[in-house]
Amino acid sequence: MRAATIARIALAILVISAVSVGIPAALAPHAFYNDFPFFAHWVDRIPPYNEHLVTDVGGLYLGFTVLFAWAAWTLQPTLVRAVCSAWLLAAALHLGFHAGHLDNFDTADAIAELTSLAFLLIPPPLAIWAVGDPAGRVSRP
Repeated sequence: MRAATIARIALAILVISAVSVGIPAALAPHAFYNDFPFFAHWVDRIPPYNEHLVTDVGGLYLGFTVLFAWAAWTLQPTLVRAVCSAWLLAAALHLGFHAGHLDNFDTADAIAELTSLAFLLIPPPLAIWAVGDPAGRVSRP
């Protein structure tokens, strides 16, 4: 283990991010669609509203919340690598979609949205690096 604190901080950032999307999307999908993030109205700028889709996204994010919390608690390297790799794939695709759908955004909101989505690509590699190689080998560049 290279740095348990770094891994836990990175995973905690992901827990907070996932739960802040997951709870409102799963429990109040229409409010999530209309007001997320926190009354900035980013989601409703890409219509149409679909309760099933928004609720499913909430469930997906809550599932990631559980896995990130579990990974932070145990720091089991295989779990950390698996959940962070899965998140990187989903987050990169999410960022790519939003980067191509900015027509209804003013410049400040477009920059804020893309920056916040891009930021979520940083914690996973940090957590993966911090838990190190499961066999205890030192990685060589």
